[in-house]
Amino acid sequence: AAEAAALLLALHAAPIYFHRKGRGRFRKAPPEILQAALAGLEKKRQQALAIERMVTQLTSFTLPPEFPPLLGQLLYKPDRNRGETKALEAACSETGLSAAHLLHRCGAIRSPYDYHLQRFLLEQFPRGTAFPDVAAPLLPLDLPRADVQAFSIDDATTTEIDDAFSLQSLPGVGWRVGIHIAAPGFGIIPGSPLDEIARARLSTVYMPGSKFTMLPDAVVERYTLASGREVPAVSLYLTVTSELEIVGDESRIEIVPVVANLRHHDIEPLFNEQSLAGRLADFPFRDELLTLWQLANACEGRRGKPSATPDNRDFNFRIEGDLADAENCRVDITVRRRGSPLDKLVAELMIVANSTWGALLASRGVAAIYRVQGAGKVRMSTAPQAHEGLGVKQYAWLSSPLRRYVDLLNQWQLIACLKADTPPFAARSDALFAALRDFELTYAAYAEFQRGMERYWCLRWLRQQGIERIAATIGRDSLARLDGLPLVQRVPSAPELKPGQRVLLQVESMDYLSLTLGCRYLETLSPVTAADEAVVDTLPEAVD
Repeated sequence: AAEAAALLLALHAAPIYFHRKGRGRFRKAPPEILQAALAGLEKKRQQALAIERMVTQLTSFTLPPEFPPLLGQLLYKPDRNRGETKALEAACSETGLSAAHLLHRCGAIRSPYDYHLQRFLLEQFPRGTAFPDVAAPLLPLDLPRADVQAFSIDDATTTEIDDAFSLQSLPGVGWRVGIHIAAPGFGIIPGSPLDEIARARLSTVYMPGSKFTMLPDAVVERYTLASGREVPAVSLYLTVTSELEIVGDESRIEIVPVVANLRHHDIEPLFNEQSLAGRLADFPFRDELLTLWQLANACEGRRGKPSATPDNRDFNFRIEGDLADAENCRVDITVRRRGSPLDKLVAELMIVANSTWGALLASRGVAAIYRVQGAGKVRMSTAPQAHEGLGVKQYAWLSSPLRRYVDLLNQWQLIACLKADTPPFAARSDALFAALRDFELTYAAYAEFQRGMERYWCLRWLRQQGIERIAATIGRDSLARLDGLPLVQRVPSAPELKPGQRVLLQVESMDYLSLTLGCRYLETLSPVTAADEAVVDTLPEAVD
């Protein structure tokens, strides 16, 4: 009985050699099956040895030869069935390092900048950022030419110039204000290869020092409102009285001559709150800017909502050097106050255009995508509902068709509406809802990436400047906004303080891979004031 029991246990323990055949009965494995099973065992043994070797190499901060072709997968989308992933996880457990930090120590990551960029590209541009070879469409030749002298207002680095303005005197009435929006919708046909490109990207991607445009450069160059060019545009003309009341509007599809591209850094020193309080110096388009700014103030007053809160700040990043060698680049971060006269001028006229055209589309039953805000939440919708934050009954994004797919889609709908044609997208169509859903998800992912890259360059700036102590303003939930930077940091060591309280922090650590910053509370700098509290208010939605 003991021998039988021992034999039974031995047979149970050797399933490769003996297969079970009924209760208490076994048979010898066929030779071909036995050989395959033995080969499988040997393969597992070799894999275990390889994993052990790779773990030893990784814990010695040496990159195993199997890793280079798999780095993207190992860092961003690991396959836990692969031996390389198992080895990396085991080595991380032994060293206490994350996969990114361990591989960086092994020399596998060219730079933290490249690590963050490649993660984004793998997620959003798995086939690369190059455009397919698609010819730029020809400009329409059958449009009337507008009798205006249009000019734009943009940052120095802007190449996708979507909007421009014009001003003409109307004797006995006031002015005729033109808002001119670039019209790539004339050349990009829904369903065409160029539409497929724009539909896949959905927006231009921005980050400090670089960007990935929604449209190929040749298409942008053809339709951007560049100085010295005559380009197709959808224009909104406002009839404005001398009391700055808008008493009429007219929409046109036309060719617009652009005579100037004004840049913020050139105009703002001459056109700002201080200069407007006195006598303006003489400079190009001074009178036009002054009239449009006065109109913007009147529009803002009628809406009852500010287009921007002056206490909020925009931050401009200037990268010196080649981003291919980001570790040796220098970064310059400058603060630009939102709500300046130029900001207000552009923002208010864009609000007028987007709300007016949104109302036009809604009144004619033409489907469109709207920006809606209710109960503090901003969302996209195919229904023309109020935007409470802007104080308008409806707000359709139409003013950036070179940079946002929703604006391009809405422009197709608007052009069809103005020409009395059948619009490309019917109300409640699957394509319309799919574009809305995909845009929201993609736009949020692009914005998150931009914030992450801005945080990276903020950390680089702190190290570059040798900052060891920095002042900050306490916000909600014990978060602190560092002075002069778009950097919000949790400070667990700080005592319970009111939002708006100023504090001094000690910079103790920073990590470019995890984008973390360690700060320690040192002291409270000043009592909270009403002005300080305004700084920590939620930033209003940007209007462009």
